[in-house]
Amino acid sequence: MKSPVDGEIAVMFRTKHAIGLTSNDGVELLIHIGIDTVQLEGEHFEALIEMGDKVKKGQTLVKFDIDAIRGKGISTVT
Repeated sequence: MKSPVDGEIAVMFRTKHAIGLTSNDGVELLIHIGIDTVQLEGEHFEALIEMGDKVKKGQTLVKFDIDAIRGKGISTVT
């Protein structure tokens, strides 16, 4: 998943399925990967950023194994 804006990571959930991001313009965003993915407790997710990191639009924030997540019957709608 890539950042939609230049900004700063405000929140990084320990389960890596959701990120709070504040854009350089002050817009607060919540990016949530999938539905009910919190129940995976971080399995199949790899965070490439940490809370407080400055990010650029298009920068990869999180990698995840979409096939493994779908294989567990969990929606990957983001």
